[in-house]
Amino acid sequence: MSNHYYDAADLKKFGNIGTYQKELSDKFFSYYGEVFKDSALSAREKSLIALAVAHAVQCPYCIDAYSSDAFERGWSEAQMMEAVHVAAAIKGGAVLVHGVQMMNKVKEIAM
Repeated sequence: MSNHYYDAADLKKFGNIGTYQKELSDKFFSYYGEVFKDSALSAREKSLIALAVAHAVQCPYCIDAYSSDAFERGWSEAQMMEAVHVAAAIKGGAVLVHGVQMMNKVKEIAM
């Protein structure tokens, strides 16, 4: 089946999100541009962080965009995959630490 919910061509349409609300879109893109400039972290470092976050939030458009961006900024495949593993470890840890909430609840209802 060639149809799927995520269409890679839609990534190129991201700039069109202002069609129905230009003022908010302009503010978002201004903020976005500022965030990814060199500052305390380099734009290169931010690209690798964005790649990891893209995987954590499971955004296929972001994964495509930041896989390309990180590679173009000189990150190796091994470094990129290690960043993905960092995201996986944090996300997995977040799931597991919420197990404490479950344990607390079970103790409460078992009493």
